[in-house]
Amino acid sequence: MTKPASSGEKEASRDARKMAAVLLEVLAGLRTPLQAAELLQVSLPRYYQLESRALSGFVAACEARPKGRQPGTVNSALRRDNERLKRDLTRQQSLVRLTQRTVGVTPPPSVKADSRKRKRKPVVRALRRAEQLREGTNGVAASSEVTAV
Repeated sequence: MTKPASSGEKEASRDARKMAAVLLEVLAGLRTPLQAAELLQVSLPRYYQLESRALSGFVAACEARPKGRQPGTVNSALRRDNERLKRDLTRQQSLVRLTQRTVGVTPPPSVKADSRKRKRKPVVRALRRAEQLREGTNGVAASSEVTAV
């Protein structure tokens, strides 16, 4: 009875499982390399190549792996997808602006990122100075304020 493969592993083919079993039998001393080659229907030099490749894979699988998620695997795919979506967004925005110009529709006012701030009413310096003069404030203080602004 075989164990189900974990979610990160691919299920091995029937031929691969048979080859692994025969290689393990040779390494355990149950079969000779010649018997294994005959069973797998390959030449003896080819059997030794397969055995060498299997042992290399075994040693590579025994290497320590860094813990946690590694950068560059999933992140690179997400980065590429993000860049593609940004290009699509820019293209769609350009098409909307072009359509608005063609039809003659004014674009909606842009929404500021921080809408909690109250909009400051613009005051022209001349109007501010005239108001100060009407109130009768000191002209010297007012004139220095105008030059400072």
